[in-house]
Amino acid sequence: MLVSHAPAKTHAIFNEEHLVAYAGLVPAMRLAERCDLGLVDEHVAIADLLGVNAPLKIGSIVAGMLAGADSIDDLDALRHGGMSKLFSGIRAPSTLGSFLRCLNWGNVRQLGKVHRVLLARLAANTPLLPGADVLAFLDLDSMQKRIYGPDKQGAGFGHTKIQGKSVLVRGLNVLASAISTPLAAPVVATTRLRGGKAGSARGAASLIRESIGTARGAGCTGILIARGDSAVYNAAVINACCDHDVRFSVTVKMDPKVKRAIAAIPQTAWIAIKYPNAVFDEESRTWISDAEIAEITYTAFASKKGQAVTARLIVRRVKRLNEQAKIGQNELFTTYRYHAVFTDSPFGLVQAEGQHRAHAIIEQVFADLTCGPLAHMPSGDFNANAAWLTCAAIAHNLLRTTGCLAGAFHARARVSTLRRHLICVPARIARHGRGHITLHLPEHWRWQPAWMNTFDAVYWPPPAKAA
Repeated sequence: MLVSHAPAKTHAIFNEEHLVAYAGLVPAMRLAERCDLGLVDEHVAIADLLGVNAPLKIGSIVAGMLAGADSIDDLDALRHGGMSKLFSGIRAPSTLGSFLRCLNWGNVRQLGKVHRVLLARLAANTPLLPGADVLAFLDLDSMQKRIYGPDKQGAGFGHTKIQGKSVLVRGLNVLASAISTPLAAPVVATTRLRGGKAGSARGAASLIRESIGTARGAGCTGILIARGDSAVYNAAVINACCDHDVRFSVTVKMDPKVKRAIAAIPQTAWIAIKYPNAVFDEESRTWISDAEIAEITYTAFASKKGQAVTARLIVRRVKRLNEQAKIGQNELFTTYRYHAVFTDSPFGLVQAEGQHRAHAIIEQVFADLTCGPLAHMPSGDFNANAAWLTCAAIAHNLLRTTGCLAGAFHARARVSTLRRHLICVPARIARHGRGHITLHLPEHWRWQPAWMNTFDAVYWPPPAKAA
C-alpha cells in the first residue's frame, strides 16, 4: 500500500463536528440501557456531594473502557466530534476521577451488586451463556497487578509468575471469578481488590459463595463445577461449594498425606492419555503430549472437626526427563512427576481431568482485562481502584455480550478483537426528518454483517412510521 497524494498536497485539520470514532458504542450502550445499567441509582447510595448523578458517571466510565480507556485521562476520548449528539451526560475525566475518589468501600460493594444484577439480565436477554442450564464452570483465581506509583494505597509485594518463575512484584492483588460453559467464552462473575500482600486464599471462601449466587442468577441452573488451583485448596472453599450444591475441582497441594494416597494407587489403575494439544509444563519447561491418569478415594481436611470431605483424588503423572540420556547414561527406572486434583465431579475420569485443565481459561479473562482497563490502576486511592476494577468487569461483560449478538466468531473472540471490529468504527452523523439520526459508517467494512447484527438486535423492532 502506498500513499496516493504528494506530501505538499496533503493536509489535515480537526474540525468535523459530525464525526465519531467509536460508533460501536451506540449499540453497546443501548444494550446496557435495555438491561438497566441505571440500577446504580437504586443500589448505590453515595453520601458525598461528588457522588451526584452516579448513573451518568458510571455510564461514562464504562463507555470509555469499552472504547479502550485504561486510565482516567483516557476517558476524555468520549468528548470529541459528534459524541454529544449521540449521547447525553458525558462527563469530563476530572469529574469522573473526583467521583471515583469519593467512593467508600461500601459503595464499591454496592457497585459490585449492580455488576452482578446486570450480568444476570444480560444472560437472560441474550445468548451470553448458552448451555448454562446443563453444565457451567466457575473459575476462581487471583492476579498480582504491578503498579509503579510510590503512593498507591494498599500496595505491597506479592508473588506472581513471570515466564514461569515465581517473583515478588509490588502491586495490588485482584481476586476474581469467571463463568463459562463448553459453548461460551468466560464472563466475569465477581471481583475483589485486595492489598498487594494478600495471600491467594484470603477471602476466597466468601467470594466463591458470592460467585455461586451470581452464577445461579445468570441462568446456571444445571451442573455447576467450581475450579481452582492449589492456592484455594482449603476446607472453607470446598465446604462453601458443598453447602450450595456445587461440584468442585481443585488442585491439591502435594503434602505427605496426598503422596501416601498416590503411592497406594495400583499400577494397573493408570490409564494412558494423549492430549489433543500439547500442554506446556512449567517445571520442566517442555511441551507434554502424553501422560497417565488414575484416581482413588480420598478424605481431605480430616483433622478439622466437622469439615472433612471425601471425594475423588484424580492424579496425572508425567515421566521425568532423563537429563543424562544425551550423554549415554540411561535411566535405571522410570520416575514421574505427579499432579493431583480433588474433585467430586460426576463425569468420567478422562473427562473430569480434562475439564479441570480447562481452568486455565480464567487466564484469558485476566489477559483481556490487562489489555484494556486494567493496564493501569489509575488512582492513588484504594477504593477508587476497586471501583475501577468493578467497572472494568461490567465493560468486559458488555463487550462479551455485544460479541455474542454479532455472531459465532465474535462470541468467542478476544476482547481486543471485539473492540477493534465492533466498537472502534468511525461514523458520520446525519440528522433528518423529525428527530431521526443516521450513522454513515465506512463502506466495505470487513465486519459490517457482525456490526449490523448487534445494531439490529438492540434496536429492533424499528419505530413505527407515521401514516
